Amino acid sequence: MQTDDDEGAGGSFEQRLRAARDRRGLDKAAAVEGAQALPSTALGIGLRVGVELVSALAVSVLIGWLLDRWLHTSPILLAVFVLLGGAAGVANVYRLMGPQAEARRRAAVLDRIGRGNGSSGG
Repeated sequence: MQTDDDEGAGGSFEQRLRAARDRRGLDKAAAVEGAQALPSTALGIGLRVGVELVSALAVSVLIGWLLDRWLHTSPILLAVFVLLGGAAGVANVYRLMGPQAEARRRAAVLDRIGRGNGSSGG
């Protein structure tokens, strides 16, 4: 009789949990964050930070140099865009490593731990 009650209430615990997560939109958020999640190793994090800084600076230097050549303003726009690129790189790293990112990383770790316990308990 308990199996009939369980099925009438929505099936197994796993199915009900999945349905509740879908209603709350938790799996969608995890999939979106997974694309921007940090690598789990220190080397991966360091490489990502370095790429963020260098790419922002390289793009801004290129834009500044091209604008200087086009407008014949010599080093003025290059200097301005170097500063803007540096600020953009630091802002990207802060967004990547800031307090909100720490909360997302903790949630991802707890979610992985929860998934591991749920799959090995059977």
